[in-house]
Amino acid sequence: MNNFESLGLSKQLLRSVAEEGYETPTPVQSQSIPPLLSGRDVLGVAQTGTGKTAAFALPVLQVLSRSKPQSKRHIRALVLSPTRELAAQIHERFSAYSEHLDLRHDVIFGGVSQKPQVRKLQRGLDILVATPGRLLDLINQRHVDIRKVEFFVLDEADRMLDMGFIRDLNKILDILPQRRQNLLFSATMPKSIADLAESFLNNAVRVDVSPKELTVDLIEQKIMFVRKSDKRSLLVNIIKEEQVNRAIVFTRTKHGANRLVKQLDQSRIDAAAIHGNKSQGARTKALADFKKGHISILVATDIASRGIDVEGVTHVFNYDLPNDPESYVHRIGRTARAGKSGVAYGFCDDTESGYLISIQRLIGYEIPIDEDHEFHFVRAIPKPGQKPGKVRNNNSSRNRSKSNQNRQQNAKPNSRNRRHRSNQRNSNQSRSNNNSSRRNNHSRSNNNSSRRNNQSRPNNNSSRRKSHSRRSRN
Repeated sequence: MNNFESLGLSKQLLRSVAEEGYETPTPVQSQSIPPLLSGRDVLGVAQTGTGKTAAFALPVLQVLSRSKPQSKRHIRALVLSPTRELAAQIHERFSAYSEHLDLRHDVIFGGVSQKPQVRKLQRGLDILVATPGRLLDLINQRHVDIRKVEFFVLDEADRMLDMGFIRDLNKILDILPQRRQNLLFSATMPKSIADLAESFLNNAVRVDVSPKELTVDLIEQKIMFVRKSDKRSLLVNIIKEEQVNRAIVFTRTKHGANRLVKQLDQSRIDAAAIHGNKSQGARTKALADFKKGHISILVATDIASRGIDVEGVTHVFNYDLPNDPESYVHRIGRTARAGKSGVAYGFCDDTESGYLISIQRLIGYEIPIDEDHEFHFVRAIPKPGQKPGKVRNNNSSRNRSKSNQNRQQNAKPNSRNRRHRSNQRNSNQSRSNNNSSRRNNHSRSNNNSSRRNNQSRPNNNSSRRKSHSRRSRN
C-alpha cells in the first residue's frame, strides 16, 4: 500500500496526516492499520523510528470516532507506556492526529503533582495515555476507571518488563474488561514478551520489522577508534567542523552525562542532559529546549533511546558504545526519521571493542571505520578472532596483581613483627608474673615472721609479769 488513502482511514484523519507531512505509510503502518481497523488484535515487533505511534494512534482514533457515549465520557482507549517522555510524546501525536475529531485525550505520569491530572480526568476522557505507576495510584484513589476500555495498547513492552513493571501490568490487565481489542508493540521478542502476548492477545496478526531493515537505510554510520580520554575533544571537533545544530549524544552513565554537559559548556557548546536522576520538570524542559532549537546537543542515557521523537536530528553520537547491541539500533534510530538522512558516529575505546563486535553481529555487517582524525587509536581496533562482550582491562589486572603481591610481601614482615611483639609481651608478662610472685612470697614471709613475733610477745609479757610477781612476794 503506497498511500494512506488505501489503508481505509477517514477523511478527517487523512487531512491530519497530510498536515503532518506524511505521504507514504511505513511498513509497520501499512501492515498494522488495516487489521486494527477490522477489529483484530495485533502483535508488532518494531523498533523506534518506524512510525509505530501512528500505526496504533490512527486506527484507535478512527474506531472511537465511529460512536459517541450517550452519557458522560469515559475512558474507552488506554495506552500504556514505560517512561514519562514516551507517554508525553504519544499524547502529542494523539493531539496532532485528532485535530479534526471530537475526542478528548490526556496523559498521566509520575514525578509531577497529580491534582491537574485528576481535574482533567473528572471532566471525562475518551483516550488515556499513562505510565503504570501513576495509573495504579489513581485507580486505587478511584480517580480512574478502566473497566469500560474498548481498546488497549501496550507500547515498548520489552522496556516495560526491563523496568520491572510486570506486577503493575498484571494488576492492570486484571482490572480491564475481558472483551476488548488489544495491541502490543515491542522492539524485541524474547520468551517473556511472547508469554505476555499470549496471555491477553486473541488470534493476533503479527507484524515484524527487523533491525537490519532499519539501520541500512538513510543512516551513514561511522566507527572511530579513540582513547577514552580523547573522546570529548573528538566530539567537540566534529560538532564544530560539521556545524552540528541538532544532535543526541548517548553516554553509558548518568554521571557521565552530567560531566559531559559541563565539558561541552566549557567549549561553548549549548547542551543539556536527560536521564533518570533528573526531575520530571528538568527532563521536560531539556527536551522542550532541544525540540525548539534553544540547545543544539542533548546528552542522554538509554532512557531516551526509545520513543523520543524529535524531528531534524542530523547526528547521533554513541559517545560510549552500549553493552546491549540492540540499544545501538534504538539509539541511531533517533536520526534519519521521516525519510531524512542522518549520521551516526560511534566512539570505540580499547575497552569497548567487544561491544562493537556484538553490534556488528546483530546488524549483520561491519560498520565503516573513519581513521581521518587526529585521535585515531590503533589499540582500540578489535583483534582477529576476538569474542563479543566486555573487554577486560589488562593494565588494571596487572596493577591489581602487583598490588596483591605488595600486600602479601608487606604482610610477611608485619606478621613477623606481630609475632615478635607478641613474644615480647609474653616475656614481659612472664617477668611481671615472676616479680609479682617474688613480691608475694616475700610478703608472705614477712607476714609469717610478723605473726611469729606477735606470738612471741605475749610470752615475753607473761614472763615479765611472773618475774615481777616473784619480786613482789619476796
